[in-house]
Amino acid sequence: MSVYLDYNASTPIDLRVLDAMVEVYKNNIGNADSRTHNYGESARKVVENSRKQVASLLNISPDEVFFTSGATESNNIAIQGLREYAEKNNKKHIITTAIEHKAVLETVSHLQKEGYEVDIVSPDLSGRVSIDKILDKVRDDTLLVSVMHVNNETGIIQPVNELGEALQERDVLFHTDATQSCGKLVDEVRSLKYNMLSFSAHKLMGPQGVGILVLRKKSFKLPPVNAILYGGQQEHGIRPGTIPVALTAGCGKACEIAENEYKKNNAYLHEIKEKILNELNVSGVEYHVNGDQKYCIDSTLNICIDGVSSEALMISTKQYCGLANGSACTSKSYSPSYVLGAMGISTSQIENSIRVSWGPGTTMDDVIENFRELLKIAKQIRN
Repeated sequence: MSVYLDYNASTPIDLRVLDAMVEVYKNNIGNADSRTHNYGESARKVVENSRKQVASLLNISPDEVFFTSGATESNNIAIQGLREYAEKNNKKHIITTAIEHKAVLETVSHLQKEGYEVDIVSPDLSGRVSIDKILDKVRDDTLLVSVMHVNNETGIIQPVNELGEALQERDVLFHTDATQSCGKLVDEVRSLKYNMLSFSAHKLMGPQGVGILVLRKKSFKLPPVNAILYGGQQEHGIRPGTIPVALTAGCGKACEIAENEYKKNNAYLHEIKEKILNELNVSGVEYHVNGDQKYCIDSTLNICIDGVSSEALMISTKQYCGLANGSACTSKSYSPSYVLGAMGISTSQIENSIRVSWGPGTTMDDVIENFRELLKIAKQIRN
């Protein structure tokens, strides 16, 4: 049976999360914003408990947690929601990186068309961006710096901790997309200095369709983010629309499980990585790993197998492994990975690169057995 190795695209839902959601679907039928009956009050309690679970994982206050439909919406609110503040204060300069998720890159590109200035910083071959290159671009009119915590294609951890510390002394807002680190690098996320943070529940064994925007208070005030959609005052006016009670319960439960089990999970994820690398080393295939593994998360490997087309390999090994050669948001496109391209990797190497990602639900024996078959096929189809 094939083994699923595309956790960075979406994780399977934890059955405990699913049970929590089913319980809500069965027993909490009300709208969380209905205030005239017990059904609404019951639903509201579920939502607020979920908010506390998210806040506990991140070590923040529950009133800094806002539910959205996912990280894409959270990123859009964090960036587009600053328009009024930017206009009022004549701060229309944004700094981000060339390896961000499209939810950030396409949003800042849209603002650029509206007259904002955007500086995009590329990483080096390590996959990491330079703190100095980013800070050197900060100006008096800089509105925002947006840098992801962990890259979704390479697993490389960006220096957001140091960057957040440096930006604390400047009149610049800092946003980080923590979709690939939330629930994994728990201690690191808790220590970050940021104004805004985004993530999706389905990247940490939770349900698809719900995510989080964190707005950290400074001097008891939230960042100057306004809603970008209209139609209600839900989530304190930041995100209108009926709150999906069961989805928030699933998100909260996933965060609770991650908080309780992340240390055990991380040890297991590291063990899987070591096993995969060992299989590569004894297989006889010529390969290298994209990105400096000194800075890589334990649940991801981006591997270039010399002379083996990633498209051909994925098609030939579907019966063994479910994996990818780029971000899920661009998987329908066969153009070379923009992330690897930004790192300075050649097109030929990019076309031979696959992304392997796993999680707590991955079975060790299944990984080894199926990955061995993949490597056998890779040697057979090598140019």
